[in-house]
Amino acid sequence: MKTKFTASAIALMAATAAGAEGHLPQATNAWYEAGQARLAAELAKEINTNRAKNVILLIADGNGVGTNYATRLFAGQQAGNFGDEHVLPHESFPNLALVKTYNVNAQTPDSAGTGTAMMSGVKTDAGVLGVNEAVNRSDCASIEGNLVSTMNEIMTEAGKSTGVVSTARLTHATPASGYAHSVDRNYEASLPEGCETQKDIATQLVDAMEAGIIDVALGGGRRNFIGKDITDEEGKTGKRAEGENLIDRAKSLGIQYAWNDETIAAATTDAPILGLFESSHMQYEADRSGEPSLAEMVEVAIKNLQGNENGFFLQVEAGRVDHANHAGNLARVVRDGIAFTDAVAMADKLTNDEDTLIIVTADHEHAIAFSGYAGRGADITGLCMGISNTTTEHTGEPCLAKDGKPYTIATYLNGAGSILREDMNWAGVRPDLTQEEATDLDYTQQALIPMSSETHSGEDVAVYAKGPWAHLFDGTIEQNYVFHVMKHAAEVNVSN
Repeated sequence: MKTKFTASAIALMAATAAGAEGHLPQATNAWYEAGQARLAAELAKEINTNRAKNVILLIADGNGVGTNYATRLFAGQQAGNFGDEHVLPHESFPNLALVKTYNVNAQTPDSAGTGTAMMSGVKTDAGVLGVNEAVNRSDCASIEGNLVSTMNEIMTEAGKSTGVVSTARLTHATPASGYAHSVDRNYEASLPEGCETQKDIATQLVDAMEAGIIDVALGGGRRNFIGKDITDEEGKTGKRAEGENLIDRAKSLGIQYAWNDETIAAATTDAPILGLFESSHMQYEADRSGEPSLAEMVEVAIKNLQGNENGFFLQVEAGRVDHANHAGNLARVVRDGIAFTDAVAMADKLTNDEDTLIIVTADHEHAIAFSGYAGRGADITGLCMGISNTTTEHTGEPCLAKDGKPYTIATYLNGAGSILREDMNWAGVRPDLTQEEATDLDYTQQALIPMSSETHSGEDVAVYAKGPWAHLFDGTIEQNYVFHVMKHAAEVNVSN
């Protein structure tokens, strides 16, 4: 049977043939050229199987794929671009995977369980630190026989220096997962009556520094280290029992103590450092005054730790990304997100890819969502602006919902900004909203379900990596696998 060819079919075959010879009509298009450049970069990748002398784990608490997206756009827009095309420092890392974040007993995780997974290699229950899932939360007796070794302990046994840096309290869930063993993450400064099988978390930190397990600890949480009758440098009293002063104890051990930007700048590299820069959590980046940035703390930590010829392990947490999400305050989320990327860039700058494994990830995501059909360049913290059919940039006219009112691009599925109102029998009535109001630093994003604090969510987060054995991050992984890559890359063997 003969085949009949139409003119269009002949033209299509001609175009296909031309494409086979590398003469596609779109070959000079900027997007096509960018795709070819990315392909060339992927083909040129080389696997690094060196031993990781140093390992740095950077965790932006609550910075899932959605929150990271908001930070990317905000950073790009602050630089004068549309935002979508922007590349955050960790987004240029060559290796990437998706991470399943659930706890053993929780579909939606908490940071104690997720931190323990990454720092010990086993998933565990929500709300517990440095223990396996056999414990019962808040039951001190159940801790017996259920401790797990943390990454800081393991790296110390291997002869490395270790540190922990956070913009949250150092006794908070994520930073504490590196050194503490507790049946309840809330036992930061005291224990319930009759709990004699463990120490409070602040005491465990100073114990770890005395034992040489933690060499640098920088963050917030001063109140958990002093008694109720003791006033700190900023006029605030502590949470501990009267007369207790772990800061004085640390000083007596030869540990340097810093409480503001001036005292940390004066710290030397020849002794351990305990930096406690706020009574509770450190300030949001947008409000920061008199205390170091996350990047500055990372610089201090690395310069202190890298004097060890055997290398170091450092855990870094941007804890206030999480807190701003809980508050439904996207304006502060993205600013702390950028501060986190500055810390990533600092860690990268001060180390060498040949011998340092850098891992960037999150412990969980939040109930954040992005809606509407926004045009390019619409402020990610502001109103949804229409798509233009004649220019690349948005129209400048707000998109309107069925109620005739504008809405923001970013909203939360639950939180303090709920449009449901108790005084109207939980009827959904949205207020009018201007761009100026929506982009205000203190604006609380509109939400659906009324909650006093917005919640975590259970979807996957990303992990980005570079350096020795970073290629082991691939596909979809369990969160506890992060530990196993770090341990393998450092070739750490621990006696049982």
